[in-house]
Amino acid sequence: MNYSCLIVDDEQELAQATCEYFEMFGLHTAFVTNGEECRRFLTQNEVKLLLLDINLKNESGFLLCKDIRKETDLPIFFISARQSDDDILMALNIGGDDYIKKPYSLSVLLAKVKVVLKRMESMNDRKREETGGICIDYNARKVLVDQKDAGLKGKEFKLFAYLYAHKNTVVTKSELFANVWGDEFFSDGTLNVHIRKLREKIEKDPNNPVLIKTIWGTGYILEL
Repeated sequence: MNYSCLIVDDEQELAQATCEYFEMFGLHTAFVTNGEECRRFLTQNEVKLLLLDINLKNESGFLLCKDIRKETDLPIFFISARQSDDDILMALNIGGDDYIKKPYSLSVLLAKVKVVLKRMESMNDRKREETGGICIDYNARKVLVDQKDAGLKGKEFKLFAYLYAHKNTVVTKSELFANVWGDEFFSDGTLNVHIRKLREKIEKDPNNPVLIKTIWGTGYILEL
């Protein structure tokens, strides 16, 4: 079956309430309570977005996220009562796309989810584009450089896709935070790390980039 969202949370009442709320607004949603059930569900169903708690009974959500990232780059929102910056940075660095603190507002969470799902649909509508030896396949969520898969991860693909959509135009850091991360909490360091990884996979010489250029004090430009 096809689902807009899967919730992985051992707080069953909260997960159930979130499912019911999402269903009211047309998002087909299911929930499971542990990592094993999540893995099985993902092998049997199509899921567009995952809401993942960190503190699961038999397994850390961090470990589950790492395993999922080996197989798919579907968007993952961490939902957790843990408030520390270290937890947030860990969640983002291992492949999380957002971090939602509990207790969360159902309406705000729904809005965040719908924004990401709408962005994914927009990318899928464009399907495949190619410029200057760079091919971006929105359905497969891949970027090919001279016909070879660059191996971009979930957030790297989103970042490159946004730069590609605005190629040959300066894109500010705040614009990237708002449209790729969806939250201005993230630091320049987070963005710099992702840009460096993109260059390592896209550029012939990452230390002397000719495609993804830094506009000091402002942002970046993808020149194609």
